[in-house]
Amino acid sequence: MAYVINDKCISCGVCEDSCPVSAISAGEDRFVINADECISCGACADTCPQEAILED
Repeated sequence: MAYVINDKCISCGVCEDSCPVSAISAGEDRFVINADECISCGACADTCPQEAILED
């Protein structure tokens, strides 16, 4: 199950740096996770200072 980034995201980029498969990129309003590339490891959720990343 892939993770998603909600509207609490402040676009700090910490999650992008923590993703081992580079499934996270900057979106228009916030960072986004490519569900097809996400391996559901949870590294991004563990590093997000805003707790904006949840399992979908």
